[in-house]
Parts: sequence; C-alpha cells; structure tokens
Amino acid sequence: MLFSIENNFLTGARLVDSPNKDERPAGIEPDLLIIHNISLPPGQYNTGRIDQLFCNQLNKDEHPYFLDIAELRVSSHLCIYRDGNVTQYVPFNLRAWHAGESSYAGLANCNDYAIGVELEGTDFEDFTAAQYDSLIRITNLLIGEYTCLNSDRVVGHSDVAPGRKTDPGPCFDWVRYKSAIAIHCA
Repeated sequence: MLFSIENNFLTGARLVDSPNKDERPAGIEPDLLIIHNISLPPGQYNTGRIDQLFCNQLNKDEHPYFLDIAELRVSSHLCIYRDGNVTQYVPFNLRAWHAGESSYAGLANCNDYAIGVELEGTDFEDFTAAQYDSLIRITNLLIGEYTCLNSDRVVGHSDVAPGRKTDPGPCFDWVRYKSAIAIHCA
C-alpha cells in the first residue's frame, strides 16, 4: 500500500471522523507512538464495530461485552485492519483519546503528546503480515514527519499503562517491527 502524510492526514487511509478528539496542549507536537490492539467483540474481525465505538454509535444491546464499553468516549488516530487497510479517525495534530490514564518517561497524560495506532487483533493471536507491512510503512512516515519521534519513542499501551493494559500483547512481534523501522529522526 502507498501511504503519505499530508496536512496531518494519512493519504491512502479511509477517513472516519471521530468526535472523540480535541486540541493538544499549546506547543506540543507528537513525540510518542503507542501501539494498541482492538477487536469488537473480542476475537471477531471486520465487524464495523471499531468505527461504531470510535464514533459513539456502539449499540450496547448487540453483545454482552458492549455493555461495559458502549458509553466510553474513546478514539485512536489510526486502526490497521487484518488485511492491512487503514482507517484514520483523528488527524495527527489533534489529541485522540486512546491511552487513558498513562505516563511515559515520567510525563503523564500520554494522549497529549502521543499518536495512537490500533491493530485489529487480540493479545492471544498473531498479527498478520499485511498489518506489519502497513504499520512499518506508517511508522517510518511518522518518524520522518515529526522531528521528535524516533524508534526509541515507539511503545505498547502496556508500557504507558502497566497493570491496567496488556496490549498489543505477547503475540506482537517487537523484534520484527523494531528491526524494520527508522532508527533516528529523519
């Protein structure tokens, strides 16, 4: 897939505008990339429910799992689906609501300075080659676009919310991923 970043949007991605976003604090540019995983219901793919959750349209009566999450107001900048296709919910210059209570390197509120990328999946299943391909391409673009972002500033949700979150989980191949992303700022 061909991607590029233009005006804080990933060209080549499908756009779905999430209302769950706001301005970053003044003077803050993204310098952290947080990898997550999501599937709704858990372990089911290509259901359209990720769009519904991020747009506050998830019907709590459609699945027991949704009872606890339908009222959440959450989003992510991107979601990479099992086939490698990507949806963008929030422009990169705005704050998406993905990390929750979090901190990294002593700095709280990761949403203020992070870009969130969801991978369609679970903690218990391997991610697809197409997902890694898209994630690697996008990560390298983001490292080139945002001068303070580099490979040392790419983490899992579990790294910024330990004990509360486990994603992207033990099936995420960090060695494969990190070996293919840019080492230094472009």
